[in-house]
Amino acid sequence: MERVWTTQLGAHIGERVRIAGWLHRLRQLSNLSFLVVRDGQGLAQVVVEDPALIARLAELHAETVLAIEGVVVAEPQAPGGVEIHQPTVEVLAAAVAPPPFDLFRPAINAQLPTFLDHAPVGLRHPRQRAIFRVAAASMAGFRAALTALQFVEIQTPKIVGAATEGGANVFRLDYFGQPAYLSQSPQLYKQIMVGVFERVFEVGPAFRAEPHDTPRHANEFVSLDVELGFIRDHFEVMAVLNRALAGMVAAIAEQCQPELALLGARRGEALVLPQVPAAIPTIHFADALEMISRATGEDLRGEPDLAPAHERWLGEWARREHHSDFLFVWGYPTAKRAFYTHPDPARPGYSRGFDLLFRGLELVSGGQRLHHYSDYLAVLAERGMNPASFGGYLEAFKHGMPPHGGFAIGLERWVARLVEVPNIRETTLFPRDLTRLTP
Repeated sequence: MERVWTTQLGAHIGERVRIAGWLHRLRQLSNLSFLVVRDGQGLAQVVVEDPALIARLAELHAETVLAIEGVVVAEPQAPGGVEIHQPTVEVLAAAVAPPPFDLFRPAINAQLPTFLDHAPVGLRHPRQRAIFRVAAASMAGFRAALTALQFVEIQTPKIVGAATEGGANVFRLDYFGQPAYLSQSPQLYKQIMVGVFERVFEVGPAFRAEPHDTPRHANEFVSLDVELGFIRDHFEVMAVLNRALAGMVAAIAEQCQPELALLGARRGEALVLPQVPAAIPTIHFADALEMISRATGEDLRGEPDLAPAHERWLGEWARREHHSDFLFVWGYPTAKRAFYTHPDPARPGYSRGFDLLFRGLELVSGGQRLHHYSDYLAVLAERGMNPASFGGYLEAFKHGMPPHGGFAIGLERWVARLVEVPNIRETTLFPRDLTRLTP
């Protein structure tokens, strides 16, 4: 008999079917028991009346893998509105010990470090699983939106010969006796590929050896990267980001309604997705500082960046004044941005770099890049960086590159803000940070 998913049982009422999954919970009553089985899609309730089978099931640990055949019966109070009667049960793999915490409860009753220590089991919890279905839908929507705009998906090296950003926060490797690094981002390669396809994107890991121990940083993360050529300025890049976000939210809305309901269950309603405006509101960095200074009395003259408190303030302002969860801040000081960032010709000292704030948290960095070979030689010299370390990268500019720009979205940070969890370790399958290298 062909196996069906638990979420498909409603189409088989009155039929005998086969399901398979994990023993999620066994509830024993006086005359019968309810066996709840969990598969990769959802839950199914199985009514067990045979005393011998009840006794056999009672000896099994939760998470034992089962295959069950039975008749599907409509039952409005059961998960999915159906349950299985007259079951036969086959044990496919017995769990040799109980799980470290109950997976049938609405939330895992464990501190985050304990949960992360036992992530191979904890990730099976329906709520945890829902988080990563939202992440999967986000990536699918990102890909679909960019493919519709004639972008080509690429995959770039993660072992590189030079630090992408030119800084010291890189993981060093011994590459057959040569020094190498884990890639901080695909930045240099995606710029090179603008010379091939004009429009490219990548979904892949990035590595930052930064000694942060905060809820918003990790040392390995998934980066959603975009680069496009033949632009007029950074505003065209921002417009593409606007489209990508709209695609991500649309994909979540289409694919994840059960997950949104589950993630919002604690407050009694489905999680509400943000509305992505047709044009996300925009403010210049200098204007943002002036506005914050007037409102708070702080002297922010000469500040090169926004502090987290300032990002939160701007997020509240965008919600209040523009009814938007999103806000573009552009024109950051050139000294603050990476060497490849294009300066703003109209405002010396400022750049055509931008950040996107989402609910008061920096989510995306991007901007227009330099595209003249001579400009790269000048800026590398100015910053004391050796052009020889960027030979392959600079070759693309020797042979003609169009005006271009791009951005990168941190997937885990996006999902954490979206599903309203306080720490990106909850939206990272197996986090890597200052202290964690396993599991």
